[in-house]
Amino acid sequence: MPQTVTDLLDRVSVEDGRPIHDPATGELVGHTAEHTVEDLDAAVAAVRAAQPAWAGLGYAGRREYLMRAADLVEENAEALARLLSREQGKPLNGPNARFEVGACVAWMRATASLELTPEVVVDEPDNHSELHYRPAGVVGAIGPWNWPMMITIWQVAPALTVGDTVVVKPSEYTPLSVQALVCVLNDALPADVCRVVPGGRDIGARMAEHPGIDKLMFTGSTATGKAIARSSADNLTRLTLELGGNDAGIVLPGTDVAAHAEDLFWGAFLNTGQTCAALKRLYVHESQYEEVVDALAGLAASMPMGNGLDEANVLGPLQNKQQFDIVARLVQDARSSGARIVTGGEPAAELGDLFYPVTIVADVLDGTAIVDEEQFGPALPVIRYSDVDEAIEAANGLDAALGASVWSDDPEAARATALRLEAGSVWINKHGGIHPMVPFGGIKGSGYGLEFGVEGLKSVCVPVVLTS
Repeated sequence: MPQTVTDLLDRVSVEDGRPIHDPATGELVGHTAEHTVEDLDAAVAAVRAAQPAWAGLGYAGRREYLMRAADLVEENAEALARLLSREQGKPLNGPNARFEVGACVAWMRATASLELTPEVVVDEPDNHSELHYRPAGVVGAIGPWNWPMMITIWQVAPALTVGDTVVVKPSEYTPLSVQALVCVLNDALPADVCRVVPGGRDIGARMAEHPGIDKLMFTGSTATGKAIARSSADNLTRLTLELGGNDAGIVLPGTDVAAHAEDLFWGAFLNTGQTCAALKRLYVHESQYEEVVDALAGLAASMPMGNGLDEANVLGPLQNKQQFDIVARLVQDARSSGARIVTGGEPAAELGDLFYPVTIVADVLDGTAIVDEEQFGPALPVIRYSDVDEAIEAANGLDAALGASVWSDDPEAARATALRLEAGSVWINKHGGIHPMVPFGGIKGSGYGLEFGVEGLKSVCVPVVLTS
C-alpha cells in the first residue's frame, strides 16, 4: 500500500534531531538524525560485509531486486514528491518535484537493464586479451540539495547494478527526502546493500579519506570537489566529481526566437535556476538581442511562483538563505555596474523570505560578477555579441565547463559552433536535456568522470585485463 508523507516522516524523522524547515513557508517539516563519524564507520563495515553476496547474485539477480525497488518508488511517488517539495521548496508541477521522482524511477529501470560484458580487445593467434569489469566494492555517494533524490539515484543505481554496495551521505539541507527514498529502496533490497548516513561536513570529510570506501561519487561545488580529491589522495580512491557549472548558451544570428524562447527559458530556470547544468549566461547576436530579452521577460511574467504545494506554481523559493544571498548580491552588483534589470531584480518578500523572482539582466558584460560567477538561481545575464568567434571565445573563457548550448535553425552552423565549445555536454536547441543512456560529466573546473549508461557502469567498476 502506498505510504503517505506522514508515513515517510514517521520512518525518518527523529524527536531529538535537527529541525528541517520548509523554505517556502518556514514551517517545520521534521527532524533529521545527525550521525557521527563512528556511525559512518559502522555503515561502511556493514555494506562491505554485504557486498560479496550482493555481487554474487549476478546481473540477473540484482536486476530483479532493483526493478522491484523502482516499482516501490513509483508506488510511493506522490508522497515522495510532496516531501521533496516541502523540504527542497520546488513545486510539485512543472519540471520539479513530481518530475524528479519520475526521473528516479526511469533512471533505476534503465540502469538496471544494462550489463557489462567482457570486451575482446585483441584476438590474435598468440594473444587473446579481454577487458573485464568487476565491482569496485564499496561506493560512497555524497549528494547535493538541488536535486537530492534524482542525483542519489544517479549515484546508487549504477553502483548497485554492477554489484557494489553503497553508503549515501545526503546534503545537510535536504536529508529527509534522501532518507525517505533510501527507506523505500530498502523495502525491496537485501539488508545493508544501501545505507544512508545523514550528518554534517565531518561525515563528508571522513568519507573522502575513508580507507574502506573504494569509489567516491560527489556532486557539488568545485571547491568541495578539490578538497575531496586532496583528502582521498592517500588511499588513491577512485573518484567521480560532478562539480559547479556556469553554462554558456549562444544564440546564432537568424534564429527563430519565438520557436525557441520557452526552451531557452526552462534551460535557464529549471528548478528555479538551481541546477548545475542550467543555462547561466546567454550570448545573443546584436541583430536579435532585444527580441530574445523581451521574449524571456514575457515568459518570466507568465510563470507563477510560490509555495510548491500549490498546484498552480512552477517556480519556487531558493532552497536556503546562503544561496538566496548569492543571487541577491550578484543582481545588485550587476545593477551597480550599469546593467539593465529587465524584470525582477528585488526579493519577492510578499511570497516569503527566500523567494527571488525570475530576473533578466541585460546590457551586461563579461567580467561582471553575475556573468563570471555561478549564480545558481533565477537570474540570467544576457550578453550582446557581434561576432560568433567572439561569443565562442567568451563562452570558453571560464574554468567552469559542465554544459553549453547553441541555438540556431541552421543545423550545419549549429554543429560547427557546438564542436568548438569547451564543455562536457553541448546541446543544440535545448539545454540541460539528459538521458539515462547518454554519458554525462564535466571537464576543466567542472570535474571529471562520466555518469549514465554503460560509461556510468564502468565508472563504478575496476577494469581487469585477462590475456591468454
